[in-house]
Amino acid sequence: MNETVLIENQGGVRIVTLNRPDRLNALDSSIMGPLADAMADAARDVSVSCVVVTGAGRGFCSGGDLKGDRGGPVTASRDLGGRNEQGFARLRGYMETSRLLHEMTKPTIAMINGPVAGAGIGIAGACDLRFAGESATFLAAFDKIGAGGDFGSSWFWTKILGTGVARELFFLSEKLSAEQAFAKGIYTKLFADDVLREETLKVAHKLADGPRIGYRYMKINLNAAEDWAFEAQFDQEALNMGLSTQGSAAVWKAEREAKDN
Repeated sequence: MNETVLIENQGGVRIVTLNRPDRLNALDSSIMGPLADAMADAARDVSVSCVVVTGAGRGFCSGGDLKGDRGGPVTASRDLGGRNEQGFARLRGYMETSRLLHEMTKPTIAMINGPVAGAGIGIAGACDLRFAGESATFLAAFDKIGAGGDFGSSWFWTKILGTGVARELFFLSEKLSAEQAFAKGIYTKLFADDVLREETLKVAHKLADGPRIGYRYMKINLNAAEDWAFEAQFDQEALNMGLSTQGSAAVWKAEREAKDN
């Protein structure tokens, strides 16, 4: 059986590929668990300094696979509870993919090589940057199944675009072309399909080869700015400025000394 999540390392860049191309990389139990595990491993692996997530074939992720394996029948128990409790716990565990992409102290990039919909927009929104090919599209799609949204989609897109645009995306659920999504600020950069991978990895390697300590504290600051009070954010920036510059200086000094020797 083919692996549903592929891992490729290029120096400090880790490329994580959703690998169900026949289903536009739709999410079922065969892929959601391995994907969350892959993100946890990337987050703790010190050799990884930038993470790129993408999809195999002609799509990024079409959301949940309604025809796929949903985890089988549920048996109520004292430890696990009933269907609702177990369903919540299972989905919340799978959603660690989005949390880790957002919170790991390394830059993360969604390389969107085609349609993204449903839970896929949560995964894309969790990343720091979103680079799309011209064939990419964007669709919330949760209304198609009468769902409220998952994988952090409502949180991320409200933070990225503001509540007004986020509500437009969710309630109207209009399919956007790559150009339309780029104009709304959904996609960070837009490339021709044939150079998307090359251009994305060029940026990923630049980040991986850059000041890792600086990027680490930069991301901590940016994440804190989403929710923290004004003065608390200033305190955080002041503290992290000292930590990041001192740490980076120590690393650069050690590298110069090693080179001289």
